[in-house]
Amino acid sequence: MEHLNWETVASCPNRLIQKPVKMKVRLIAALTLTLAAAPLFAQNAAAPYGSGLKVDLNEDGSKYFRLITWHQAWLQADLANPTLVTPSLRRSRYLMFAQISDRFLILTHFGLNSLSPAGMDPVGKSDGAQLFMHDAWGEWKVNKHLYIGSGLHYWNGISRLNNQSTLNFLPLDNARHAWATIGTSDQFARHMGVYAKGKVGKLDYRFAWNSPIVNSLDVQRGLQATEDKAVYSGRKDLGGSANNIFAGYVNYQFWDQESNKLPFFVGTYFGGKDIFNIGAGFFNHANGSVVLDASGNLMGENVNIFAVDAFLEKGLGENGAGVTAYAQYQVNDFGTNYQLAGSSQDVFSGSVFYTQAGYVLADFNDNFRLQPYGSFTHKNINALDGTANTVGIGANFLLNGHNSKITVEYKSTGIIGADSRQNMMTAQAVVFL
Repeated sequence: MEHLNWETVASCPNRLIQKPVKMKVRLIAALTLTLAAAPLFAQNAAAPYGSGLKVDLNEDGSKYFRLITWHQAWLQADLANPTLVTPSLRRSRYLMFAQISDRFLILTHFGLNSLSPAGMDPVGKSDGAQLFMHDAWGEWKVNKHLYIGSGLHYWNGISRLNNQSTLNFLPLDNARHAWATIGTSDQFARHMGVYAKGKVGKLDYRFAWNSPIVNSLDVQRGLQATEDKAVYSGRKDLGGSANNIFAGYVNYQFWDQESNKLPFFVGTYFGGKDIFNIGAGFFNHANGSVVLDASGNLMGENVNIFAVDAFLEKGLGENGAGVTAYAQYQVNDFGTNYQLAGSSQDVFSGSVFYTQAGYVLADFNDNFRLQPYGSFTHKNINALDGTANTVGIGANFLLNGHNSKITVEYKSTGIIGADSRQNMMTAQAVVFL
């Protein structure tokens, strides 16, 4: 998400107190100018977006807050029944963060996901229609190499995709297997805990200690462990012995350096940077899952996930063309023959190879750019003793980069144990401020 470089410098913290009236006038003026400028952006999609709705809180702009809001609307059809087209609001979010000095940052992020006609409520009270907290953390700068934060956070381990921004995917959406812990140990890819992040030369790192969710999806569904199949309910069933999660991800950035002010990795820069990164990450939850021993007693099993990946972004010449590519290999051990029920064979003990690549064509129109792409997933699921492949082909129609785009994608997913494939066609419209 945060692909702009925000530079901060220290300034006197009491200036807001000394000049409250002047600050109110400045804030109102900034908001008024932002609203007044909106028609200009609508008339010319090629106009530079800049920093969006960023409001300076002092004269040199080193103290500020930024507001981001976005909607992603889908039209989706299963080609087995192509006359049934389902609209949905894939994401509707609101995020704001404030840099109140060069040493302190606060972030709040809330919204809803995947609201469809089936999940709506006459007065907006269903689970699907409700807003909920995604992120809420504070961060402190120790030195230029180390920042420490705490709260409900998204500084995840495992891979780049497990830290992916939802604003700037290359394909239509993230690969589901990459958000490997959603609902098993976290709240929608966010854990409650403490993180440390920073850069040392070209090495970018993030590590976290977290406490797992007690009311996991397996607990909610009343799943029971057996001798040959684990259930992810260790925190509820085993208590304190399953209370610690350790996760981390490091990547070495050979060429251009990416911002790590926020945790959200960019999916594609449309060839606007020259980036080559290689990374590796892990997730460890001791006694996260449980199975039954020979006597019928619950026994903890450690959950371990490892991944290695590589990301390439390269501009091609001066005409705006560029290539984006990513590859990942991930090994999951959620416990004996684990598979999350109802997860479309995406969260399981086994291994996954995933790759995606796209090419943004040279500029040929001030208001439009085209970026075709493809993706491929190969899964090996222990519990089903089988493999499955997923292929995606699509294109981004860029009206103003990621801030206004339309995506069309065809995806074909193999189902282990069935002699058929699920074939989906999805159209997406995205606008974000």
